[in-house]
Amino acid sequence: MTSEASARIDDLVRALGNSPAQALPPVERWNPPDCGDIDIVIDREGGWHHEGQPIRRPALVRLFASVLRREGERHVLVTPVEKLGIRVEDAPFLAVAMAVEPEGVGEGAPRLVFRTNLDDVVACDRDHPLRVDIRADGEPRPYVYIRRGLWARLTRAVFLDLAERAEARVVEGRRVFGVASGGAFFALAPDEELNAEG
Repeated sequence: MTSEASARIDDLVRALGNSPAQALPPVERWNPPDCGDIDIVIDREGGWHHEGQPIRRPALVRLFASVLRREGERHVLVTPVEKLGIRVEDAPFLAVAMAVEPEGVGEGAPRLVFRTNLDDVVACDRDHPLRVDIRADGEPRPYVYIRRGLWARLTRAVFLDLAERAEARVVEGRRVFGVASGGAFFALAPDEELNAEG
């Protein structure tokens, strides 16, 4: 890492404080000038890299993730004094674990609760939906919404656990396989694969 790049990272950390806050910073209220892009990449496996080198301090990664938001197709780190674009190869988070809140716990129970690789915890519901994209090779790619336009891709193990909970329902005259959570039902296949017959 060059001294200039190291100074840029240090500037970001200073703008945010020296340690991650317990609560998420109010980036929705910040409107700093756009200062271009910084050479930070979140790879397909959720690893953070700066100038091609892994960022090895988990606290620093969590700090940056706490000020990440999506603006259109762009992912940006937002501090009170500047906004910097970064590159995200797939999704900024991975959903690495899933639990089921039993009936009677919370509204719309049962709920599926996901934990990300950065220890965010989110209950799947209408505000935090599931979606499944289909890749060009036909493989499903499942995601759960986290916050600020940011999604977590479910790991293969978590998706297999999720698929075991799938059930058939008739939705708008079609037989759909999906999962229920938080009072909502989420299809696990795209519309074009859902057949009305059956």
